[in-house]
Amino acid sequence: MTTRILICDDSALARKQMARALPGGLNAEVTYAGNGKEALETLRAHEAELMFLDLNMPEMDGYQVLETVRKEDLPVLTIVVSGDIQPEARERVRKLGAIDFIRKPTESGIVLSLLRDYGFYSPSEVEDTALNDSTLKTNIRNAPAEPALSISLNDYLQEISNVAMGRSSDLLARLLRVFVKQPIPKVAFIANSELHMAISAAQNYDTYSAVCQGFTGAGIAGEALLLFADASFHEMAEMLHYEELEGEAVNVEVLMDMSSILFGAFLKGIGDQLDLKLGLGHPTVLGQHRQITELLEHHSSREERLLCIEVSYVLEDRDIQCDVLVLLTEDSVPFLEQRLEYLVD
Repeated sequence: MTTRILICDDSALARKQMARALPGGLNAEVTYAGNGKEALETLRAHEAELMFLDLNMPEMDGYQVLETVRKEDLPVLTIVVSGDIQPEARERVRKLGAIDFIRKPTESGIVLSLLRDYGFYSPSEVEDTALNDSTLKTNIRNAPAEPALSISLNDYLQEISNVAMGRSSDLLARLLRVFVKQPIPKVAFIANSELHMAISAAQNYDTYSAVCQGFTGAGIAGEALLLFADASFHEMAEMLHYEELEGEAVNVEVLMDMSSILFGAFLKGIGDQLDLKLGLGHPTVLGQHRQITELLEHHSSREERLLCIEVSYVLEDRDIQCDVLVLLTEDSVPFLEQRLEYLVD
């Protein structure tokens, strides 16, 4: 009996990784969707009975897909596959009808276990042994044939940033007891002098304060910048349970605490996926109460181009604006391309 599987993810790399995680002995017909709207078209045509669904997508995100599936009573079982690992995210998707949740990056052993538990697959004796041996779980990799996928460096960086953002958001959510919404990370290859043009927060006229922290690893180097809206300082100080809520010393403390939380978790998430350890420099306050173009002036005089990753952290029901920029040097590109080539082959 053939199992009709739909893999829905806006990242070509994530779709490929999910397909590879399916066991080779599975008799499956696999189709793909790049966003929620495409997925619903497939489901309405009754072309899938099991869906692996990402949450963080353009057009229509995973939550909206689950809501529509439930509203229209579409006949499909859904397993969410996401970098957003907040406990609240897991709880919300279960309430919307998802039968299970897998964290990214996808592990073959976990996928095989779920397929077996829900009756989609009966593994052979060899696979069953591997399934119950934690040292062998990640070696079950013979996926059904999938179409050739063209994966760009931008797509690769966006996907690993999405996973890293999930880790940092989870830490922030647990510390502050809030739900952190997950906008899609933005990736751009730009000149230093154009950096402010790539930043969403730079489009308004609010003032910001910023902290930067350099990092290096084998074949990679760059710096992380935290841009924190000045209007958000008082509320964040309250959420962090400071005794004092006003003043320049408090503002600097907020900046340093937020940069420690977000830089550490995000950069570790990036490093883990690239299989390298990143060394972090000391955080430095770039400036306070200035417009973003002024805060980034120290970059405009440099000649090199940068790979810029922008992640916006949005706290649900809170008026707090916080952006993290990860700026990778041009010399880091060969290393990243080598890692991408390894993953795609």
